[in-house]
Amino acid sequence: MPAILSAWAWGSSDAGEPVTAGLQAQRVSTLLDQLGELVGGDRVIREGAAMAPYLEERRGLFTGHTLAVVLPATTDEVARAVRLCRDADVGIVPQGGNTGLCGGGVPHAGEVVIGLGRLNRIREIDPDNFTITVEAGCILAEVQRAAHEHGRFFPLSLGAEGSCQIGGNLATNAGGINVLRYGNARDLVLGLEVVLPDGDVWEGLNGLRKNNTGYDLKDLFVGAEGTLGIITAAVLKLFPAPAESPTAFVGLSDLSAAVELLARARGASGDAVSSFELLSRTCLELAVRHIPACRNPLAADHDWYVLTAFTGTRAGSGMRDALEDALGSALEDGLISDAVISESEAQSRALWRLREAIVEAQALEGASVKHDVSVKVSQVPAFITTAISRVASVLPDVRPCVFGHIGDGNIHFNLLAPSAMQGEVFLERAGELSRVIYDTVVEMGGSFSAEHGIGLLKLAEMARFKSPVELRLMRTIKQALDPKGLMNPGKVLPQ
Repeated sequence: MPAILSAWAWGSSDAGEPVTAGLQAQRVSTLLDQLGELVGGDRVIREGAAMAPYLEERRGLFTGHTLAVVLPATTDEVARAVRLCRDADVGIVPQGGNTGLCGGGVPHAGEVVIGLGRLNRIREIDPDNFTITVEAGCILAEVQRAAHEHGRFFPLSLGAEGSCQIGGNLATNAGGINVLRYGNARDLVLGLEVVLPDGDVWEGLNGLRKNNTGYDLKDLFVGAEGTLGIITAAVLKLFPAPAESPTAFVGLSDLSAAVELLARARGASGDAVSSFELLSRTCLELAVRHIPACRNPLAADHDWYVLTAFTGTRAGSGMRDALEDALGSALEDGLISDAVISESEAQSRALWRLREAIVEAQALEGASVKHDVSVKVSQVPAFITTAISRVASVLPDVRPCVFGHIGDGNIHFNLLAPSAMQGEVFLERAGELSRVIYDTVVEMGGSFSAEHGIGLLKLAEMARFKSPVELRLMRTIKQALDPKGLMNPGKVLPQ
């Protein structure tokens, strides 16, 4: 497992000159005083207890150190804070809701965290253009709510939506449960406002769907995890609000049936499948065992389940009939063994609660090693089968907890300790087990990071699996935009 970060005197990446680790105390004090004058003294957090929420990665894999946490309220304040840090040769770590899972928002000693939570205004909603312009610190659930109040739908949805911020969602190119129909975060962005590493502001906010005037600069910053600049605002796509979304929980006859069922569902619905989630029997059993009110809605147990929803944008659109027809045909042909369709919104929420509870239940079960990977949809069954076999050959009785967004090929292939093994002993085998998973997914042409990003956690995999050409191109871009290497140092690009 990744080590806890100790006080680490950081240096720049290959893209810049080395940064002095031992900044003189007076220089640091002057910088912090200047930042306090800029944003207000009470908005520069220097005390350990108050800084703690900004220093620890959500799963506890990394704990960082920082000179201070700075909380600007406007894009101009962000830009001026970046200039002050640049002039002092101090690294900058942009941070949203700190809900990331790869350590991308964890600072090293000698760096300054710029928290974006005060940039939380919804600047504009244009229902006729189906767009919403929001600042980076807006909570994802608030963006969804604002769209709903105007009769529109913002489809990005994930477990942390009540606390994650849209800037972080874009910086990590978040996925979630609706990617099959609406795409990743990158696909939902029309324009950005970005503070660059030199403190200049790129005013790229526009609501245009056609703008063929050179390089599409916004795609540089979406998914860059704050290593190229700080996203301070975005123009996001909206969609017609769903009027009905029947949900089904399905017991598969076997794992291979999942891909054929997905194809039938897309055809039966007119490609209106919004979600198509895979759950293993182990996952469901964990949820039922640990999370109150969770129960298996089917009469018998199955090795594999699918949770799916069809979405129609008008009442009486026939989505329920289409779902019933698709499942009835699949039952007759032996693809599925059983299914239940929600009769109300409350029942739909109860079915989705099973999916959401998996994450909580794993933590309550004990030590686990997590992997966020993707392969082509057609290869999902083969990947899962092969990976389960290979990890079992390395560690017999290891318990795979496999679930994820099979509709877009994104599988969370997590491993729980054998029942008789101590958690600490199991975690000592994490590197060996992870190597098996990543080797398998790359062998099948997949990705070792589907929706969680790279951060600190997957730097070794970047070095191992990315081609020299890809790494050179990425370093060239980093060098061009951030020659001092001060923007989120040590993340994404291996040294």
